[in-house]
Amino acid sequence: MKYLLDTHAAIWWWCMPKRLSRKARRLMEDTETQIFFSAVSAYEIGYKHRLNRLPLPASLIRDLAANARDEGWLLLPLGVEHAQRAGVLDNDHRDPFDRLLAAQAESEKLPLITNDPAFESFDIKSVWR
Repeated sequence: MKYLLDTHAAIWWWCMPKRLSRKARRLMEDTETQIFFSAVSAYEIGYKHRLNRLPLPASLIRDLAANARDEGWLLLPLGVEHAQRAGVLDNDHRDPFDRLLAAQAESEKLPLITNDPAFESFDIKSVWR
Protein backbone atom coordinates (compact mmCIF):
# COMPACT_ATOMS: atom_id res chain seq x y z
CA MET A 1 0.00 0.00 0.00
CA LYS A 2 1.06 3.60 -0.57
CA TYR A 3 0.65 6.54 1.83
CA LEU A 4 1.48 10.23 1.98
CA LEU A 5 2.85 11.65 5.22
CA ASP A 6 1.42 14.76 6.78
CA THR A 7 4.21 17.06 7.91
CA HIS A 8 3.65 16.42 11.61
CA ALA A 9 3.83 12.63 11.08
CA ALA A 10 7.29 12.97 9.53
CA ILE A 11 8.48 15.30 12.30
CA TRP A 12 7.13 12.99 14.99
CA TRP A 13 8.79 9.98 13.31
CA TRP A 14 12.13 11.75 13.46
CA CYS A 15 11.86 13.58 16.78
CA MET A 16 8.94 12.31 18.90
CA PRO A 17 8.04 8.79 17.73
CA LYS A 18 5.93 8.09 20.82
CA ARG A 19 3.40 10.67 19.59
CA LEU A 20 2.62 8.51 16.57
CA SER A 21 -0.37 6.20 16.81
CA ARG A 22 0.33 2.48 16.76
CA LYS A 23 -1.27 2.23 13.33
CA ALA A 24 0.81 5.08 11.90
CA ARG A 25 4.00 3.64 13.38
CA ARG A 26 3.22 0.16 12.03
CA LEU A 27 2.57 1.53 8.55
CA MET A 28 5.76 3.59 8.62
CA GLU A 29 7.84 0.65 9.88
CA ASP A 30 6.47 -1.82 7.33
CA THR A 31 9.03 -2.26 4.56
CA GLU A 32 6.23 -3.29 2.19
CA THR A 33 4.51 0.09 2.62
CA GLN A 34 5.50 2.87 0.25
CA ILE A 35 5.69 6.14 2.16
CA PHE A 36 5.76 9.43 0.27
CA PHE A 37 7.33 12.58 1.71
CA SER A 38 6.08 15.69 -0.05
CA ALA A 39 8.01 18.72 -1.20
CA VAL A 40 5.23 20.61 0.57
CA SER A 41 6.35 19.16 3.91
CA ALA A 42 9.97 20.04 3.17
CA TYR A 43 8.92 23.63 2.52
CA GLU A 44 6.68 23.77 5.61
CA ILE A 45 9.44 22.40 7.85
CA GLY A 46 12.07 24.77 6.48
CA TYR A 47 9.75 27.77 6.60
CA LYS A 48 8.55 27.19 10.16
CA HIS A 49 12.09 26.39 11.33
CA ARG A 50 13.34 29.68 9.85
CA LEU A 51 10.62 31.54 11.78
CA ASN A 52 11.72 29.75 14.98
CA ARG A 53 8.30 28.11 15.24
CA LEU A 54 9.71 24.63 14.76
CA PRO A 55 12.93 23.91 16.64
CA LEU A 56 14.47 20.85 15.02
CA PRO A 57 17.99 19.45 14.89
CA ALA A 58 20.18 21.21 12.33
CA SER A 59 21.20 17.83 10.93
CA LEU A 60 17.58 17.14 10.02
CA ILE A 61 16.97 20.56 8.48
CA ARG A 62 20.22 20.58 6.52
CA ASP A 63 19.03 17.93 4.04
CA LEU A 64 15.44 16.83 4.46
CA ALA A 65 15.49 14.97 1.14
CA ALA A 66 18.45 12.82 2.21
CA ASN A 67 16.87 12.18 5.61
CA ALA A 68 13.60 11.13 3.95
CA ARG A 69 15.43 8.85 1.52
CA ASP A 70 17.40 7.35 4.43
CA GLU A 71 14.03 6.32 5.90
CA GLY A 72 13.17 4.61 2.63
CA TRP A 73 10.53 7.21 1.82
CA LEU A 74 9.83 8.29 -1.73
CA LEU A 75 10.00 11.99 -2.53
CA LEU A 76 6.83 13.50 -3.98
CA PRO A 77 7.50 16.70 -5.92
CA LEU A 78 4.92 19.45 -6.08
CA GLY A 79 3.55 19.69 -9.60
CA VAL A 80 1.53 22.35 -11.35
CA GLU A 81 -1.46 19.97 -11.27
CA HIS A 82 -1.20 19.70 -7.48
CA ALA A 83 -0.93 23.45 -7.02
CA GLN A 84 -3.86 24.13 -9.34
CA ARG A 85 -5.97 21.48 -7.58
CA ALA A 86 -5.15 22.99 -4.17
CA GLY A 87 -6.28 26.38 -5.41
CA VAL A 88 -9.69 25.18 -6.55
CA LEU A 89 -10.52 22.76 -3.73
CA ASP A 90 -14.07 23.51 -2.67
CA ASN A 91 -13.12 24.02 0.94
CA ASP A 92 -12.66 27.06 3.15
CA HIS A 93 -9.58 25.63 4.87
CA ARG A 94 -7.02 28.44 4.83
CA ASP A 95 -3.73 26.63 5.62
CA PRO A 96 -1.90 26.49 2.27
CA PHE A 97 0.30 23.59 3.38
CA ASP A 98 -2.76 21.49 4.25
CA ARG A 99 -4.49 22.43 1.00
CA LEU A 100 -1.44 21.38 -1.02
CA LEU A 101 -1.05 18.09 0.85
CA ALA A 102 -4.77 17.36 0.44
CA ALA A 103 -4.51 18.10 -3.28
CA GLN A 104 -1.53 15.77 -3.61
CA ALA A 105 -3.29 13.03 -1.66
CA GLU A 106 -6.37 13.38 -3.83
CA SER A 107 -4.51 13.64 -7.14
CA GLU A 108 -2.16 10.75 -6.41
CA LYS A 109 -4.86 8.66 -4.69
CA LEU A 110 -2.76 8.36 -1.54
CA PRO A 111 -4.27 8.07 1.94
CA LEU A 112 -2.73 10.65 4.23
CA ILE A 113 -1.08 9.59 7.49
CA THR A 114 -2.26 12.36 9.77
CA ASN A 115 -3.68 13.10 13.19
CA ASP A 116 -4.95 16.51 12.04
CA PRO A 117 -8.77 16.67 12.10
CA ALA A 118 -8.64 19.58 9.64
CA PHE A 119 -8.20 17.05 6.84
CA GLU A 120 -11.65 15.59 7.55
CA SER A 121 -13.11 18.50 5.58
CA PHE A 122 -11.28 17.38 2.43
CA ASP A 123 -12.40 14.56 0.18
CA ILE A 124 -9.42 12.35 0.98
CA LYS A 125 -8.80 9.23 2.99
CA SER A 126 -6.67 9.57 6.08
CA VAL A 127 -5.33 7.03 8.54
CA TRP A 128 -4.21 7.35 12.12
CA ARG A 129 -6.11 5.08 14.52
